[in-house]
Amino acid sequence: MDVGVDVGTTVTKAVAFDDAGRPVAVASRPTRLIHRGPGRFEHETAEVVASVNEVVGELAALAGSRPGVLAITAQGDGLWLVDSDGAPVRPAISWLDARSSAILERWTAAGIAEKVFRRSGNRMFPGASGPLLAAVLAEEPDVIARAGTAAYCKDVVMQQLTGVRATDVSDGSAPFLDPRRNAYDDEVLDATGLTELRHLLAPVEAAGPVGELRDDSTGMARGTRVSAGPYDLPAAAAGAGVTEPGDALLTVGTTLACQVVTRELPVDGEPAGLFLGTWTPGVWLRAMPAMVGTAALDRVLALVGATTDQLPSLLADSPPGAQGVTVLPYLSEAGERAPFVDTRARGTIDGVSLSTTSADLIRATCEGIAYAARHCLEAAGWTGRVTVCGGGARSSEWTQILADVLNAPLHTAEAEQVAARGAVICARRAVDPDSVGPDWIADTRQIDPGPSRTAFYAEGYAHYLRRIEAARPRWSDPAPTFPGVR
Repeated sequence: MDVGVDVGTTVTKAVAFDDAGRPVAVASRPTRLIHRGPGRFEHETAEVVASVNEVVGELAALAGSRPGVLAITAQGDGLWLVDSDGAPVRPAISWLDARSSAILERWTAAGIAEKVFRRSGNRMFPGASGPLLAAVLAEEPDVIARAGTAAYCKDVVMQQLTGVRATDVSDGSAPFLDPRRNAYDDEVLDATGLTELRHLLAPVEAAGPVGELRDDSTGMARGTRVSAGPYDLPAAAAGAGVTEPGDALLTVGTTLACQVVTRELPVDGEPAGLFLGTWTPGVWLRAMPAMVGTAALDRVLALVGATTDQLPSLLADSPPGAQGVTVLPYLSEAGERAPFVDTRARGTIDGVSLSTTSADLIRATCEGIAYAARHCLEAAGWTGRVTVCGGGARSSEWTQILADVLNAPLHTAEAEQVAARGAVICARRAVDPDSVGPDWIADTRQIDPGPSRTAFYAEGYAHYLRRIEAARPRWSDPAPTFPGVR
């Protein structure tokens, strides 16, 4: 039995797999995303680690056998500051956090953000570890003085379970890694003014950190082999079998994670997205992880007093085009990070009239997110097959909208927890490349676009792009807010 754990933003999931890649048991625990104030989102690190112990312990009790490997993947970006023993020195800062927005705006104006992209292939955003490190250094220098590692989520879990302090090339890619050498780039650290904090960056293991459980707190036997990484985006690509150049994985989750496989590292175009290292030498994922996604849909559902259970009927009750209602779904307080970066990007709803229904608002939101997916995939160099996964992909109605907007067949991953599966696949391959057969790859079902709708949505997509260009000048002139009101 192998166990894959995926530590998400609001839930930790674990899946036990048999030797043929079939899921044996599943467990999950909710975790808190704490809103500390405007633009500030954090986790209590101890709660997150405890959630891992609980889900693994539940599977150990259910499966009743020792795993071959415990493989951990997790949310990326953010800043998980821990001491030399892996204990937190402050709450973890989420990738959703926006406290570094002013710093990133200064870096952008000074050309620093572009220089970092040209070196690392990574266009920073407020929730990335680079600007977050600079923000904490400015606000809480005493915390930085106590820190031993500026870690990522999966690596904190790894260190607490095994004592191993390291990261892999996928998390290390953002934003300090030279992707050609898989080593930290001194020029990037110098450009961001963070050279003095280089000692906080964990060693990079190309095939991911490996260790052994040092106690039985998870319910698994002491000495069980543990593998950390890759983080959830590239882990999902591995689990879905997205490995050929030009092929894409679209994850419709809290964010809209768009990734395209590539063997090239062009960093001379418009700075956008990032290049994620994979555990296969010479292969990268061109990622455009937009901040829009199910979080935006959930917010609009809440505004109209509806739930996700009502999504199928709401989409059925509004025609393509939502009777003229359109949505730019940029609802994150950190703005947008792909396929462009604008910390002031905000959502808009246009075309509303007295006849507009709740169903129109929901369909327009789903269409807006679908347009964002196409925008990201095209910017990432998509030319081949598209596989889709994530919570949003469970809606056949929304997946049909995505297929129509992309004008391409979508292959929906059917298997349990694709990221957790991918973490186990990577761990097994690192030990024995022949230990993972085709049966380990997630099964898919195909959803074809509708010819009449694709022509309509081609016009809608062009309109969407025009609306972004019209909105960007307005984002730089935001409406005033009343002091003290959240």
